[in-house]
Amino acid sequence: MSENSAEQTTSPAQQQQEIKKSTLTTSVFIALIIGLGSGIFLNILISQNIVSTEIAIFLRKFIIGDTFGGTQSDIGFLSVVGELFINSIKMMIVPLVFVSLVCGISSVGDIKKLGRIGTKIILYYLVTTAMAVALALLVANLLNPGQGIHLNVEAAKFASQSAPDLAQVIINLIPTNPFDSMTKGSMLQIIFFSLLTGLAIATLGEKVEGIIRFFNRLNDIIMQMISIIMLAAPYGIFCLVTKVFAGQGIEMIKPLAMYMLTIVVALLLHLGIVYSGMLSLIGRLSIVTFFKKFYSAMMIAFSTASSNATVPETFKCVTEKLGVSRSVASFSIPLGATINMDGTAIMQGVAVIFISQVYGINLTMTDFLMVILTATLASIGTAGVPGVGLITLSMVLIQVGLPANGIALIIGIDRILDMSRTVVNICGDAVISLIVAKSENELDQAVYDNPNAGAEITK
Repeated sequence: MSENSAEQTTSPAQQQQEIKKSTLTTSVFIALIIGLGSGIFLNILISQNIVSTEIAIFLRKFIIGDTFGGTQSDIGFLSVVGELFINSIKMMIVPLVFVSLVCGISSVGDIKKLGRIGTKIILYYLVTTAMAVALALLVANLLNPGQGIHLNVEAAKFASQSAPDLAQVIINLIPTNPFDSMTKGSMLQIIFFSLLTGLAIATLGEKVEGIIRFFNRLNDIIMQMISIIMLAAPYGIFCLVTKVFAGQGIEMIKPLAMYMLTIVVALLLHLGIVYSGMLSLIGRLSIVTFFKKFYSAMMIAFSTASSNATVPETFKCVTEKLGVSRSVASFSIPLGATINMDGTAIMQGVAVIFISQVYGINLTMTDFLMVILTATLASIGTAGVPGVGLITLSMVLIQVGLPANGIALIIGIDRILDMSRTVVNICGDAVISLIVAKSENELDQAVYDNPNAGAEITK
């Protein structure tokens, strides 16, 4: 055998890893597609009265579950399996964020470098969010999604929740009880406590070598647990996607098709122009490589509609497939899942134009600038608040004099759009992580360029 052929030969272990990696990724994609089809099929069966009333009740109660407004007594096979999958992922978020952040910060050591990295990450998040809102306003003004639509605005009712003011958010950054914060999943407080713990370990140096080794081994265990959980991803994704599309009636979607199209176009443009442009021009990185390696996390984000629930997979993809150091990713990924909401910002921009056109209210250039400013700041001010997209949207609408009740016009299809914008949210987290890591020489270019990097993720 020649030297060249020997170098090109892949070991049996590597081949097995590549097969497992490809098989799981393919299975997740197939589950997503079948889920879409199954959900639409179930919706047609029930909404069009194709099956008898008894069968329809059985499907709603025992197969789909609370999608059709079921009670707690409803079993809902799809709901149960889907929620079990989401809960299993969420179970890993707090230990992953705490342990990985402690490991990452303790390895940095230099407080000045940590401050520089943190400043870059936050500034990039704010700038891309502002760009997302501006792009959404531009696309919405070109496509005019609310013109010619006749919806019952008088009957539209929406009870808006109040968001905490920015001062209270800043005060709440420091937890009075870090263990209580971990129990409640208060991400900003967990991040602060993890940063403090990592810095303390770093300053003690050799005195706590045993603690450092303990956290590194614990981090390995958590990563392996995530790998095991991800083996159930195809089943969880199928149930989640089927449930969502089974509950979204086609008749309800038709009047809002233009609104949905506008958001999807804006999301795609943000991915294709802003993120891809940043990767290519600032990071000098291959766009194709990024999306090829990151689309498994994108599918998890789409099916769960939760940036927080996608944190474990996003973190693994960014570090093990894309080559970002743990010291950067352990800070940028959990923080981005909490405050970086470009997809949500796009929804808010389009929704503002849509609602203003439905209600026949003209907006000025000052109003548009106020939307950009309010939506950008609100992405931080409401971090960690449940239903954050609708809360921030109500804030933006009130700020420019639009009725918050207009949210009731679009809330019915918000779940589907939430799935799409969550994909954009996590892509932003990953892109910023790559760019900051590249600027700090914390990116392993060989890992990024290696098509087989991260094969052990699915072993």
